[in-house]
Amino acid sequence: MSELIIPGPAGRLEARYTEPPYPGAPLALILHAHPQAGGTMQDPVTITLYKMFERHGFGVLRYNSRGVKRSQGQFDAGVGELSDAAFVLDYLEGMAQSPRYVWVAGYSFGAWVTLQLLMRRPEIDGFLALSPPANHYDLSFLAPCPASGLILCGDQDAICKPEDIERALTKVRV
Repeated sequence: MSELIIPGPAGRLEARYTEPPYPGAPLALILHAHPQAGGTMQDPVTITLYKMFERHGFGVLRYNSRGVKRSQGQFDAGVGELSDAAFVLDYLEGMAQSPRYVWVAGYSFGAWVTLQLLMRRPEIDGFLALSPPANHYDLSFLAPCPASGLILCGDQDAICKPEDIERALTKVRV
């Protein structure tokens, strides 16, 4: 795993990167929880996602969004964070040799940003959204969802309750 500094839209972004194990290997971008609630790329869930994709042969990148730790800028209520995610995805794809698949995964606020990025980037083949805060953000923008993936939350999650996810996704289902 290498440490990177990526020249992002609002200044440098601190990142960790594992190169793809072979040319054309799949890529995964991992997004962390809400920065104002202590979310960083060092969060245990974010690290677990990173290691999971790494074990399955992906080139993987996780980073601190603007204003977190050594990343410059300041929290932008999701707008700037989505811009950062799109920029970092371009950066990741630029470092790889024609990846066969591109995945995005996020936890909590990072899951919400992941889902928004998914809707804007046709090259994304799959996603994993862990505990998206459906009680705080509307997910109706997911209709129609352009890629396969999973939206997961635990039944003991205090922020993302299964009934909130179910209610949010009933607006998406046709």
